[in-house]
Amino acid sequence: MPFYYFDNYYLLFVLPALIFALVAQQMVSGRFRKFSAVKTHRGMTGAQAAAEVLKAHGVYGVRIEGVAGNLTDHYDPRGNVIRLSKNVHDSVSVAAVGIAAHEAGHAVQYAKGYGPIKLRQSIIPVTRIGSSLSLPLIIAGMFFAGELGNMLFLLGVALFGLAAVFQLITLPVEFNASRRALDTLESTRILYDDELQQTKKVLSAAALTYVAALAVSLGQLLRLLLLSNRRR
Repeated sequence: MPFYYFDNYYLLFVLPALIFALVAQQMVSGRFRKFSAVKTHRGMTGAQAAAEVLKAHGVYGVRIEGVAGNLTDHYDPRGNVIRLSKNVHDSVSVAAVGIAAHEAGHAVQYAKGYGPIKLRQSIIPVTRIGSSLSLPLIIAGMFFAGELGNMLFLLGVALFGLAAVFQLITLPVEFNASRRALDTLESTRILYDDELQQTKKVLSAAALTYVAALAVSLGQLLRLLLLSNRRR
């Protein structure tokens, strides 16, 4: 099947992106582990830092609670809640403070009506449909000959392309959340200069995982387009 078998296009476009994604994931895990051992001078927990970032931007009514798992931190706009993993919520490390502030940055984005995050939220239903239908349509296109097969294959590729669009829109959202977090951590003196640089390394590594996800999606999309052209 086009997603799983190896061909020259896979080796050229998808495999390097997957290796990049693996390296990025290892980098963020390594930096989080390293800077989780570095305690902040002020002794503020991740949960407290998130609350301070929200307060600095005049955003109130957002709950902050713990969630199970490792690096499972996220902001849920439906419940207006920031969920922080235990090693972030209760930790006083520079890594925890940075990640918590980043998630608070997302809450600020929603509160302030930041354009890219509103756009990303609006296309989520469409991307979910695309993700569920793209592979079945591509597989169906492989089984049917002639124009019908080509049409199904191309439709599947087009729906898969929505994933790449989603990843593309995600980049400015994540970069902006990190910038808001770092600027606020600096202006409120939650972190000192040396701590701020360490936190920036953690958030930069995390941002790289989103770049890698986009690279994987684009590599797979290019591969599918070339396979479609070869079919014809």
